[in-house]
Amino acid sequence: MCDILHVEWTLSPKTPPRAILRCSSCGDTRPFRSSGRTRLNANGKQLDAWLIYKCVDCDGTWNRPIFERQSVRCLDPALLEALQVSAPGYVASLEFDQEGLKARAGRIEESEDIAIDGKVLRHDADWRRIGITLALPYPCGLRLDRLLAAELPLSRSRLQVLFEAGDIRVEPARKDALKRGIRDGTLITLDLRDEAERLAAGRAAMGG
Repeated sequence: MCDILHVEWTLSPKTPPRAILRCSSCGDTRPFRSSGRTRLNANGKQLDAWLIYKCVDCDGTWNRPIFERQSVRCLDPALLEALQVSAPGYVASLEFDQEGLKARAGRIEESEDIAIDGKVLRHDADWRRIGITLALPYPCGLRLDRLLAAELPLSRSRLQVLFEAGDIRVEPARKDALKRGIRDGTLITLDLRDEAERLAAGRAAMGG
């Protein structure tokens, strides 16, 4: 049916997650932020690599292991070069790897401050439904209902009512989809019966 306004939102966290660690200098638990710098250490023909984090209060350091005791011969030359120069693209891939950071630090602090780049994929002249596809270059811990309430003229309570009535559908389908963290590839379909509400939501979805 030719009745849909379909947009894609590419969401990028503005700030990488931070590790929550006990700082030996402060003597208390503190957030540690990435310094953006990698470090290599040679032990014979083997290498260790870390991404250096710093305490937000005192600049005390924590070395997040990237790998340990790797033979130089087994390393991709491009990876080795990226580590040697702290290549921004490679460092960012580590900084925004929430699961990798959590595995090393135990606790992390995620940022809900995100940038959204919207793109219209389809705009039928007589659209009645709104489709929103989420694209996430990096993981983000923001809940879906908080995202939608921030970007659309719909409160979280209104979103929940519409979801329970079947007027909002989320794929992959889950009973608690609105309360879960956003994921790459999620499709939200809004079938809003109130015309004013639908038009306002459509304008907001397009970034208007």
